[in-house]
Amino acid sequence: MAQLLIIADDFTGALDTAVQFAAYGEDIRVLTGPDADLTVARDCRVLVVDAETRHLPPQGAYRSVARIVEQAVALSIPYIYKKTDSALRGNIGAELTALLDVSGRRQLPFLPAFPQIGRITRGGVQYIGGTPVANSVFGQDPFEPVQHSTVASLIAAQSRVPVHNCSLSAGDDPLPDEEGITVFDAVTTGDLERIGRRLLERGRLHIMAGCAGFGAVLPELLGLTGHRSADLPRLDPRLLVICGSVNPITIAQLDRAETEGFLRVRLTPEQKLDTDYWLTPQGSAEFDVMGKLLEKYPYRIIETNDAGGNRPTAEYAAAKGMTMDDVRLGIAQSVGYMVSRLFPSPALGTLLVTGGDTLLQCMDYMGVHELQPLCELEPGVVLSRFTYQGFTRYIISKSGGFGEAGLIPSLAAKLARTQERETLKEVYSYAESL
Repeated sequence: MAQLLIIADDFTGALDTAVQFAAYGEDIRVLTGPDADLTVARDCRVLVVDAETRHLPPQGAYRSVARIVEQAVALSIPYIYKKTDSALRGNIGAELTALLDVSGRRQLPFLPAFPQIGRITRGGVQYIGGTPVANSVFGQDPFEPVQHSTVASLIAAQSRVPVHNCSLSAGDDPLPDEEGITVFDAVTTGDLERIGRRLLERGRLHIMAGCAGFGAVLPELLGLTGHRSADLPRLDPRLLVICGSVNPITIAQLDRAETEGFLRVRLTPEQKLDTDYWLTPQGSAEFDVMGKLLEKYPYRIIETNDAGGNRPTAEYAAAKGMTMDDVRLGIAQSVGYMVSRLFPSPALGTLLVTGGDTLLQCMDYMGVHELQPLCELEPGVVLSRFTYQGFTRYIISKSGGFGEAGLIPSLAAKLARTQERETLKEVYSYAESL
């Protein structure tokens, strides 16, 4: 029976927390979709559900999380972790309220810091690389900008549950005992570990919330450490990057990869937003071209951003009467269909997908609703494995808003090293057999 249920609001978020347990060899399952059946919890120690609530109205997000928590309570799962976005995107207030209401608990600790990638909570304010989150690139998101840097204010926009700020500056500071949601400051991983131990000792971790930062300390904190995983598997050194993110950090990473030899293909507004485009003779011809490019170039990028900004796509969408939600979903679906068509190609190589919407649509079009996370290649960058129509593929996933500019070439180098390592092992094995 599962000891821990993790409820995420998007696919990449589900994976970057699930992988923390996979690194210890825990029996873990990752399910997608708000209608996930939690009875599979009987077959694993850690169950992760992508509730896909990031873009729902607050009431819808509340209902989805409430339904999942109801199942968890009925199954007597002892620990429930509401995984949130470290940039505070999504329906955090509504979802935390659902967890608190349905669980029957009077207190919910919330630790939103992710120090491993420079996201901290100080004085109840969430900082991204030293900048309050509402003043960062996440405050400029064209779809759903983050409007509050103070965590309590953000929660209050969707909830009437009392919210308290807490800074445990010393080990003997008393834990607050007020009912409601308590937002804990944390600037280091050590802070997260220290606060987590205090909460566990007081029996206050049965429900909890945070991002992948606190998720990284949960395996040891809850004793969910089976054994360390083996080395990286041998990975296809060819890399196909599928980018559905508009985040400037990701765009800078694509720019850098292009300067280092990656072929870069930008989808046209028609390819992104015309639902039937890929079924037309022109669309079919474009698939043939893409297939040839996959064969010719080992490092490639297919992205949904227009060169010099996204004005052409915005104008095309406006002419068709599309809303911003229509655009977001339409692009994700188009890319998902395209990847599903390209998937059987032997030249595909290893996939890198940025953006949770894009990743989910890729999986949905292939009818894949469960992935096996293996390890982190970088903080927040997850390697997973799945099988589709007899093909086993490795896929790398990350959300759009973090990572160094040289991340993509660095990942390509890591793929190559797995080949070199396995080749050396084979040589040594052969030598020993002589």
